[in-house]
Amino acid sequence: MLRVDRLSFAYPGQTEPYGFSMQAAPGEITAVSGASGSGKSTLLDLLAGFLAPRGGSIELDGQALVPLPPEKRPVSLLLQSESLFEHLSAARNVALGLPARTARSVLESRVQAALAEVGLPGIGPQPAATLSGGQKQRVALARTLLRARPVLLLDEPFSALDDQTRGVIRDLVQTLTLRHGWHTVLVSHHADDILALANRRYHLQDRQLLAV
Repeated sequence: MLRVDRLSFAYPGQTEPYGFSMQAAPGEITAVSGASGSGKSTLLDLLAGFLAPRGGSIELDGQALVPLPPEKRPVSLLLQSESLFEHLSAARNVALGLPARTARSVLESRVQAALAEVGLPGIGPQPAATLSGGQKQRVALARTLLRARPVLLLDEPFSALDDQTRGVIRDLVQTLTLRHGWHTVLVSHHADDILALANRRYHLQDRQLLAV
C-alpha cells in the first residue's frame, strides 16, 4: 500500500501550506481531481521526489520514500506529453527504461515483449517522430513496463489524445495496472477519465486533499 500521511508543502511566500493524506492500493487507480492550480502537480512532484515536503510521510509497504532522491524512488511518471526522444526509434526509447549495462540480447527481447504488451509489435524500428499521439503514449507505457517500478504517476496523460484514442489508452492503463499490481495515481481534470478509471477518488480544495 502507498500511504501519504499529513504531507505538507509550501512554496516561497505561501503562508497556507498544502496538506496531503491519501492511500493507493496495488492493482488500483487512485484519481486526484481539482481546479487548475489547486496543487495536483505539486502532489505528484512530492511523490516523485522533485520537491521536499515540510513534514509528513510517504511510505510504500512500510518503506519511507521521503529520504530517497528521485532516481532511487520506486516511481515512474507519465506526462501529458509523451517525453520521447523524437530522433530515436520506438525501441531505443523503450530501452531507456533498462540499465545501460543490460546485455544486448536481453535488451532486445525485453523491448520487443514490452512493445507487444502495449499492442505495438513490430513498431520498434520506427522513428518516434513518425508515431501518432496514441502510439507515443503506448511507447512511453512500454518504457514504464521495463522500469518495473510499482508506483505509476499519471499527470493528465490523456489530454492531448482524441476521444477514440483516449479510450484505448485508458483501457490499456487499467489493464497494465491490474496485471502488474501498480499503485497508479492519476491526476486529471477530466471527469470522464476519473469515472472510467478510479477505484479511489480524492479532490483538492483549498490546498487540502479530501477523500471523495
